[in-house]
Amino acid sequence: MAGEVSIHDSRDPVLITGVSGFVGAAVARAFARHGYAVRGLVRSSSPTANLADFPGDIVTGDMRDPQAMASAMRGVSALAHVAADYRLWARDPEDIVRTNREGTRIVMEAALDAGIGRIVYTSSVATLAPDPAGPADEDRPLTEQGAIGAYKRSKVVAERLVEEMVAERGLPAVIVNPSTPIGPRDVRPTPTGRILVEAASGRIPAFVDTGLNLVHVDDVAEGHVAAFERGVPGRRYILGGEDVTLRTLLADIAQLCGRKPPRIDLPIAPLFPIAWCAEAIAQMTGREPMLTRDALRMSRYHMYFSSARAERELGYTARPYREAIADALVWFRSERMIG
Repeated sequence: MAGEVSIHDSRDPVLITGVSGFVGAAVARAFARHGYAVRGLVRSSSPTANLADFPGDIVTGDMRDPQAMASAMRGVSALAHVAADYRLWARDPEDIVRTNREGTRIVMEAALDAGIGRIVYTSSVATLAPDPAGPADEDRPLTEQGAIGAYKRSKVVAERLVEEMVAERGLPAVIVNPSTPIGPRDVRPTPTGRILVEAASGRIPAFVDTGLNLVHVDDVAEGHVAAFERGVPGRRYILGGEDVTLRTLLADIAQLCGRKPPRIDLPIAPLFPIAWCAEAIAQMTGREPMLTRDALRMSRYHMYFSSARAERELGYTARPYREAIADALVWFRSERMIG
């Protein structure tokens, strides 16, 4: 099944959504490095930091606007839909679900109407169930009911929507499931980027017993190109790196920053009242809390994943995660987000 030739006229640009964001910016640059012409879609309210020296044309539009999407797709024959609302908390959690579900539906409808011949859809390992026996793979899809929190639920419903359109309407979409990207250009920063910034600044004195899969954002971007060129429509590919405990992650950040690592191992249950208070304050201020109840529920699981399918079928590779941490810290320092 792998190794199919992509349907794309190299003279036409690849439309990439969300190029002002962390992953979208990296994906656009990866396609450009591989010789593809690139057209980037951004909202008018998007931050512009990642648009400096953008390797292609930029058009303005919102993925939830059918007319804007139809206009953006004129003259392109391929699409990488990366844009998403990546928040683990919002005053109205359903806003995250609506944005990711309806945005994906509108983008894919526009792609079908425009006759786009090749699509990479950026999903997430958030759509997959962890495996207590070891790293999970693509054959453990979550149900909407089994997803913890609005963000995970939004990615599950959006991914299922794409799968239905592939099966029922011939949508030519390959699905990629990045794990937890870290690295340069994390301008918001993402929830994981916030952990790196806070830990590097000495503001995380303790940890809980959890783990996650960390990957350099540029490796995720290269995985998008590989999926575009060699992936099978309707098939999922995990784009991950290394499985790491939170304790190890914080210790490695401390070592790179010349700090002492945190040594306090906290139980999860007593943290829920603190998370509740943090969310109550966030409801008043509108600022995303550092600790949420959904994050604590997710931390009960070690979110470990295997990229074996992508390695086997796409030729995907990922560098050691410590290189990703080092690159991220260098960038955060250059942006004066850490001392």
